[in-house]
Amino acid sequence: TLEVADPADGTVIAAVPAGGEEDVTAAVRAARAALPGWAATPQAERAALLGALHGILDSRREEIATTVTAELGAPLAFSRAVHAAVPVAVCGSYAELAAGYPFEEEIGNSRVFYEPVGVVGAITPWNYPLHQIVAKAAPAFAAGCTVVLKPAEDTPLVAQLFAEAVHEAGFPAGVFNLVTGLGPVAGQALAAHDGVDLVSFTGSTAVGRRIGAAAGGSVKRVALELGGKSANVILPGADLTKAVKKGVANVMANSGQTCSAWTRMLVDAEHYDEAVRIAAEAVAKYVPGDPKDESTRLGPVVNAEQHARVTGFIAKGVEEGATLAAGGPGAPEGHEEGCYVLPTVFSDVTPDMTIAQEEIFGPVLSILKYEDTDDAVRIANDSVYGLAGAVWAADEAEAVAFARRLETGQVDINGGRFNPLAPFGGYKQSGVGRELGRHGLGEYLHTKSLQF
Repeated sequence: TLEVADPADGTVIAAVPAGGEEDVTAAVRAARAALPGWAATPQAERAALLGALHGILDSRREEIATTVTAELGAPLAFSRAVHAAVPVAVCGSYAELAAGYPFEEEIGNSRVFYEPVGVVGAITPWNYPLHQIVAKAAPAFAAGCTVVLKPAEDTPLVAQLFAEAVHEAGFPAGVFNLVTGLGPVAGQALAAHDGVDLVSFTGSTAVGRRIGAAAGGSVKRVALELGGKSANVILPGADLTKAVKKGVANVMANSGQTCSAWTRMLVDAEHYDEAVRIAAEAVAKYVPGDPKDESTRLGPVVNAEQHARVTGFIAKGVEEGATLAAGGPGAPEGHEEGCYVLPTVFSDVTPDMTIAQEEIFGPVLSILKYEDTDDAVRIANDSVYGLAGAVWAADEAEAVAFARRLETGQVDINGGRFNPLAPFGGYKQSGVGRELGRHGLGEYLHTKSLQF
């Protein structure tokens, strides 16, 4: 078995099976056996089952929130608002989409069919554990695919809750299969298995490369949502206070453990010092605390390894000459135990510094200075990643024009809201493919044309 620990104090809260290659093979066989029947299930029936799953998850929101808080350390209020609410909304969106999706169309003298890829191997991360499961399983179900899920070993409990919900909704046996275990063991076996037709992975770029290599052995399809180092560009004339405060909030959410977080804030030279001051004042409100406390805004990071990684990056920033405007590598007062990190803001950051290039995955913001618009574009695109970003401007057209020049998959304009129907995914080393909405469903479909 694998122990599941509470990152707030290190206590063991559960144990789950440490699945291996034999368990993966059994799950893949079950998925392959169920595939013909599920693929042939009428569209309306698949949509109805997704609707039932949505209703069950909706009814268990509080249990979802408390489970994620216990195993991830996310503040309870954030778990309710995001970790529970977002996957429920995404599941509902796929129930609706599945009912009306055009699985065939006429193009000239051809009839084009969109058919399920087959067995999906889904490997999900710990940072948004239920959201990432739903973002893969729901469109796969809608497409007529069967699924084998290997969740992150740090957050397997909410995956078990999802499995219970799938069972309660009445999905046929074998359509969904859960294998808990370590990534290098169960995850590797799933990615390399000849019985898997598509691997959908979310996680680090380094692991994504290994997943792609393992999948390449049988030339199976891959969908990869990987790392990010997103730029938050504040153009002259924008509401500086709002842009900086929203930028800080974006980075501090989920203790900074968000692949699409705007971890590089770009400000023009004239307004730079003021932006640093506002950011330092804003981050002071993110006091680390017990994630089970309703008032806590910043919980611990997920485990000791992640804690060491984040504090190591903070120390590296100081070593390379960046200025600490807030926070630092030490432990928050009163939280010397557990995996707590001080919310940190760096100023005087240059594009070549490690903290401006590497994905830290913690509550750490780097503020960089640019000279003009072209310089801002250059700095923003100076990254191997291209997952997300933000642009703030007094004029929306100016913001859109700037956003079009960014090499990234998704850009929020003046604080635009999350849209569960919009495609999510990256450029460059941030991944391959898209999730959410009809673009996410399309990842799980083959295209077949008949000519007449």
